[in-house]
Amino acid sequence: MRDEEAGAAPGDKTVTVVHVMRHGEVENPDGILYGRLPGYHLSALGREMADRVAEHLAERDIAHVGASPLERAQETATPIAKAHGLDIATDERLIEADNVFQGKTFGVGDGALRRPENWRHLRNPFRPSWGEPYLDQVVRMRGALERAKDAAKGHEAVLVSHQLPIWILRSFVEGRRLWHDPRHRQCTLASLTSFTFLGDRLLAVGYTEPARDLVPEHLRAGARPKKGAKGFGA
Repeated sequence: MRDEEAGAAPGDKTVTVVHVMRHGEVENPDGILYGRLPGYHLSALGREMADRVAEHLAERDIAHVGASPLERAQETATPIAKAHGLDIATDERLIEADNVFQGKTFGVGDGALRRPENWRHLRNPFRPSWGEPYLDQVVRMRGALERAKDAAKGHEAVLVSHQLPIWILRSFVEGRRLWHDPRHRQCTLASLTSFTFLGDRLLAVGYTEPARDLVPEHLRAGARPKKGAKGFGA
């Protein structure tokens, strides 16, 4: 991101940090790809993850908290906002990626991929053909990031979103291709992907896992996920 693209004011030395957080674990005993469906809330472990991150950020200069409208994101943002005496700014641009497999289990042997009529949705992984185009996710997530940067100028912000949009945003700003193997995303439950700005210029991207010890081993960054719906987002 060049200064002229970002519109940075010459000599602007204001440092702003926007932490984009993935929500905590969701109560989903049936292994459904819940996507944008309503009614999916944090599990007890997910609430513990949210509390842990709120504790981690308690002494930080948080001036803005935003979240996807989905329940799991709102519930994850709640203890963070409460700790800093802030309201949650709901931003539709932070929502989960749309997906044609929403509401189904996803797997080769026991899910949607058993049915040939679904195979056509996998024809183009570069777009991807099964859901919201990657570039559309970039546009909306960058818009949410910029809004939070401006709202917290000179301070810090937290935005709670979902795995795939967060990873696509990070991949874009770090110059990686957008199509990828879902098993290689570095975006564990309750993780923070942190964007540091000098004025309007992006200086650095960092990644931390304040609740790592609470995350089941197979869901941690770099671990191979179990077969099921997790590979498409969440």
